[in-house]
Amino acid sequence: MTRVPPSPRLPDGGPLIEPVDVAIGPAAAGAAGAATERNNLRAMLWLLLSVVASSAMTVAVRGLSDTIDSRMIVLLRAGATLALILMALPLLPGIRARLRVTRPGLHLLRGLLIGLSTHLGFYTLSVLPLATATVLFFTAPIFATLLAMPVHGERVGPVRLSAVAAGFLGAVVILRPGVDGLDPCMIAALGSSVLFAGALTLSRGVAAVDGAVSAFASSVLVTFLLSVPLAWGVYDLPGTSLAWLVLAILVIAGGMRGYADIRAYQMGEAAVLAPVAFLRLVVVAAAGFIFFGEVPDGPTLVGAAIIVTATLVITHRESRAGRRKAKTPD
Repeated sequence: MTRVPPSPRLPDGGPLIEPVDVAIGPAAAGAAGAATERNNLRAMLWLLLSVVASSAMTVAVRGLSDTIDSRMIVLLRAGATLALILMALPLLPGIRARLRVTRPGLHLLRGLLIGLSTHLGFYTLSVLPLATATVLFFTAPIFATLLAMPVHGERVGPVRLSAVAAGFLGAVVILRPGVDGLDPCMIAALGSSVLFAGALTLSRGVAAVDGAVSAFASSVLVTFLLSVPLAWGVYDLPGTSLAWLVLAILVIAGGMRGYADIRAYQMGEAAVLAPVAFLRLVVVAAAGFIFFGEVPDGPTLVGAAIIVTATLVITHRESRAGRRKAKTPD
């Protein structure tokens, strides 16, 4: 008798299917492998939807920033999302029943990190070439790997540490510090990634205790409350029908991306999905060229290649570690 490893876990920490003890023969193993392939394929399709939605968000932020301050864009997006959540509560009692906050301090800290990360990220998108900003955002998993050591006590081996160092090298290539100093806009992009990595590190504890729905709702609420004073003095509303349409796209795409990410990582293996996630770089670079005439420069392309490679190595090693842990009997 062999114990089947637990299935992928829901964002709130619960397994999709409880593990059972079964006898595994060649036919059963083959069926399990086929099921895994089907799940990975479905997950890749969900992640492709996430790539499209996140790219639409990126273009929408840049388009709105021509007429509205980035701080106001964050406030409008958070306010609209919060309003949608409040309207959904009476209609969807299942969601209302899953809203709970047993560790308010953790929710508050995570919400602040997400809110500040969003503000820095939207500012970066408003002033930097879209491809450059997006590449720097992809350093978040690298920072998250470092934070996992002191926060969760995870052991990070020499391969992952080397990948982290390579990722930082890629960031330095893009930043290209010289006699003129560092570009503060690029520093803002890295700051956004560091803050988001901190939020990712806390997400495990929040989702395990209160669930993904509560984690999402609390982050939206905290981001909205944080944005009210930060946007003070730049309060403004879209002045044209087109701007309102772009704002609607931003809100809808944000929700689509969040749901698609959850579905993708529930179904598929992170190592399989990582290359798909990097398609976002291609889509955003193409959108930057089509809509804004932006062409990535040499250092950005070289740095992107280094960061992508480093992140793929980190994802692969973490996936292997997760499989080994799943095979270890309780």
